[in-house]
Amino acid sequence: MSDSRKNQLKKSLGLSFNIAVLIGGTIGVGILRTPGTIAGMLDNYWLIIISWLIGGLYVLIGANSYAELATMLPKAGGSYNYIKRAFGNYAGFLSGWFDYITNAIPPAFYCIVISEYIIILFPNLADFSTAIAISLLIAFVLLHLSGVKNGSVIQQITSLLKVICFVALVVACFMYSGVQLDPIPKDNSLVQIGLIFGFFKSLQLIIGTYNGWNSVCFFAEENENPGKNIPKSLYSGVLLVIAIYVLINIAFFYVLPMETVAKSNLAAADVANIIFGKNGAIIVTVISIFSLISILNAFMMIPPRILYGLSRDGFFIEKGTTVNKGGTPIVALLVSSLFSLFLICIGSFEVLFSFAAFTSIIVWGLAYCSLIKLRKSEPDLARPYRSFWYPWTTIFAIIASLALLIGFIFSDPKSFVIIVGITLISYPLFLVLRRK
Repeated sequence: MSDSRKNQLKKSLGLSFNIAVLIGGTIGVGILRTPGTIAGMLDNYWLIIISWLIGGLYVLIGANSYAELATMLPKAGGSYNYIKRAFGNYAGFLSGWFDYITNAIPPAFYCIVISEYIIILFPNLADFSTAIAISLLIAFVLLHLSGVKNGSVIQQITSLLKVICFVALVVACFMYSGVQLDPIPKDNSLVQIGLIFGFFKSLQLIIGTYNGWNSVCFFAEENENPGKNIPKSLYSGVLLVIAIYVLINIAFFYVLPMETVAKSNLAAADVANIIFGKNGAIIVTVISIFSLISILNAFMMIPPRILYGLSRDGFFIEKGTTVNKGGTPIVALLVSSLFSLFLICIGSFEVLFSFAAFTSIIVWGLAYCSLIKLRKSEPDLARPYRSFWYPWTTIFAIIASLALLIGFIFSDPKSFVIIVGITLISYPLFLVLRRK
């Protein structure tokens, strides 16, 4: 009993951390890269803006359901706790590991990308890309081993700097008066198969760019007042992210014509080169590094919380619940960091990273279903917050998740096959773990 008390997470996080980890865990380099890819697929200004708003609306409605779930079951690990409570151990096991894989891959990816951006600023370091990535990983491991408070402070500082950078970029775009947006062409090809394919592929990219919006829920057990802080941070954080994403797209199209954005691999760099001249690339690189450090810090904290929860429920080793004096789940952090180190060394995480939007949609959809199930099966469960317009908003979230999943299967069948393979392997593994 004393051991279980010793291995409890500390309630030391508040509203400011919640908002910071949501923003820090969501806004990354994706928003600087994806506008060009999406413009190439959709080629319609209004359809592009509407797509970002649809993705944002889907996330906002999801936040409404998650606010109830996370305050009802404020436990480390987020989504899988709700799914396990509603649908049993295997559903919890599968969704928990899906969620873990989705969140454990990004730290390696972000360490490598930050090292690449550092090399852009300092070309003499070109031969040390892997060494820089590993050094970044070790530095953040040491930071989080020192305690959750230090990680929280870094998250709040880097998230604030990130928002300032993006707002400054948007303002600079609208202050620029050189090139005006071309007349918006009328496009009546929405029914064409190619555009429908492009629309769902764009939504997959957009959902991937919004991924991280529910970061708050992974830390519910460590929150000082989850009943109040989680709903406030979910709504305010998601609305802020939607505003930044939509404004960045509008700002880019204000500076560059559609055709130029569509041909750009990094639209932000092309926009910055026009506004700031030769220093444009450096400015975008600095913004990218700030964005990545913030998101790396968030994703160094999220996977250990999922692994801690899985360990506590017998879905991973018992030592996974070990918490140090600073409140960090130390074994879970070290295991996740070793996985990241392995991915950095082999550099072959792209295939895994590509289906993050897929697994996220599956986990979110199951979480929405669990809200309806728990409302029926456990009506007397304490609910500090109740989702508004229930059950219609939750039903809409489920239908939207299903539609997106079908669209993703249509546009990215390879990732779907990988997910089916993981699911088939998971059940025998689950039975072995349960026997132990």
